[in-house]
Amino acid sequence: MKRILITGRNSYIGTKFIEWLSQYPGKYKVDNVSLRNDSWKDKDFSNYDTILHLAGIAHVSTDPKMEEEYYKVNRDLTIEVAKKSKEDGVSQFIFMSSIIVYGDGSAKERVIDRNTIPKPSNFYGNSKLQAEEGIKKLETNDFKIAIIRPPMIYGKDSKGNYPRLAKLAKLTPIFPDFDNQRSMLHIDNLCEFIRLMIDNEESGLFFPQNREYVKTSYMVKIIGQVHGKKVILVRWINWLIKMMFNIGPVNKVFGNLVYDKEMSIYEKDSYQIRDFEESIRLTELESK
Repeated sequence: MKRILITGRNSYIGTKFIEWLSQYPGKYKVDNVSLRNDSWKDKDFSNYDTILHLAGIAHVSTDPKMEEEYYKVNRDLTIEVAKKSKEDGVSQFIFMSSIIVYGDGSAKERVIDRNTIPKPSNFYGNSKLQAEEGIKKLETNDFKIAIIRPPMIYGKDSKGNYPRLAKLAKLTPIFPDFDNQRSMLHIDNLCEFIRLMIDNEESGLFFPQNREYVKTSYMVKIIGQVHGKKVILVRWINWLIKMMFNIGPVNKVFGNLVYDKEMSIYEKDSYQIRDFEESIRLTELESK
């Protein structure tokens, strides 16, 4: 039996991961712990094989007043938890980083490969990258570090850009037919990926994603179809989108940002159990 401790008691990924492991009774023992105060420092981590570190500030903010808090939580707290994990004899530490360490989407095609150097465009991304660099120094043969840099995660009850687009798809009769490509990752695919990371006692840097790249307009159309609504895609507004690409929300919706698919191959892609259209149907129907 694998013994797992999740940091971040109410995290979206943590909650879904616990639900996912319920399919395997007797194979995993999972606990979680809040890091909102210092009481976690008194907890004995030696009872666990893996620490799945999910606690952190997950949203992007441009408020300069928040910068110190991002580094305190996303970087400093991560390193502190990793140090305790190592001292207590835990054998594996999994850190959930983000594709955001490579910066924002762009108007032109942008494919990240293994030679792409991270270049964060905000202190959220930089705090994640500095956390990665800090915990890598702790790795030994007896203390394995696995860093996951997922693209946009979505699924039932997810937060961020996906629910905003889903809401728009239910309301708008038209949407720009703008050519772009994004890497995305359905929560079920991520949960299965993490499970395999734990089973295989992995270490290193990992880039899970769905099999398919996603065009934003196609995603909006499919969401509309699930709800019995026809969304007409139009190109006459594309010129305006191109002019507005320096505006953050436009980049997030219509920018290009994908991983080279070879980076994401793992165990014959057995973790990619949901294809894109199925994942949208599951997300939307479960969310009703």
